[in-house]
Amino acid sequence: MKLFLKSMSFLLLVLFAAGVVFFTNPLWVNDQVVALRLWRAGVHSHYATVDGNRIHYLEAKPGADGRTLVLVHGLGARAEDWAPLIPRLKAQGYHVYALDLLGYGRSARPADADYSVSLEEKTVVDFMQTLHLDHAIVGGWSMGGWVVLKLALDHPELADTLMVYDSAGVYFPPTWAADLFTPSDPAGLFRLQEMLTPAAKPLPGFVGRDAIRKLQRNAWIVNRSLASMTAGRDLLDFRLHSLKQPTLLMWGGEDRLIPPATGEAMQREIPHAELAIVPGCGHLAPSECSGAVFAGTLKFLKAGNTE
Repeated sequence: MKLFLKSMSFLLLVLFAAGVVFFTNPLWVNDQVVALRLWRAGVHSHYATVDGNRIHYLEAKPGADGRTLVLVHGLGARAEDWAPLIPRLKAQGYHVYALDLLGYGRSARPADADYSVSLEEKTVVDFMQTLHLDHAIVGGWSMGGWVVLKLALDHPELADTLMVYDSAGVYFPPTWAADLFTPSDPAGLFRLQEMLTPAAKPLPGFVGRDAIRKLQRNAWIVNRSLASMTAGRDLLDFRLHSLKQPTLLMWGGEDRLIPPATGEAMQREIPHAELAIVPGCGHLAPSECSGAVFAGTLKFLKAGNTE
């Protein structure tokens, strides 16, 4: 009986501790769940030293040699945001790399960096060179789309094929304020959710508080990135016609942050571009509508759109 009572006391203590951790750090707990799922799918976490900075990346290697595919996340995001797609691409024989850009995820956050599109492009270029990736299919989401489009223009030898999702990179009149991405209260957090997804619902209080803490912790990097982007130095409006690579433009049909009209404008400029609209999805289409996005991506790749 004493042993039983001790065992029950220990179990209750463990459950209580787990509850406290979940209540105080729900996003951290979710991160561990995502990491476990990726590990079980054969997706592994690594680091590389790029330009003197520690850069984190995920790698998914198929059983046999496959085409190399490099994925680049967006503003305020990280490599794990591609988690719904990476195992599926691996299963189709693609050797996938998804890096955390400088300042994001688990990569270094140097205090003197401007976190511009040009700097992040250099990070991706030097990352590929560090890992001896001579060329690859290159994909980018939101700001990451801007980064890979610029990479393909500046270093065409590195990008065989382009895939961009709800991408920035050309001028459009924003309908949101610059502080949208760094909310400091629940109302601001919900405004951000509404811009990102058509099915926005207020988060439970303890999850929302954790999300705001995380967003505020990264605000200085996001603000520097935004300041650089809005300055316009890296805009690609008058360069896209020079792209030679087959290009997939995939957009959430309900994207309020970067509307589908931006994708249509890009398609008119890029000579070998295919535009695919995912109905009912917003800016987070690669994660929230991953099934449709994966199907469209695979169709594009299997149609011979790789050089």
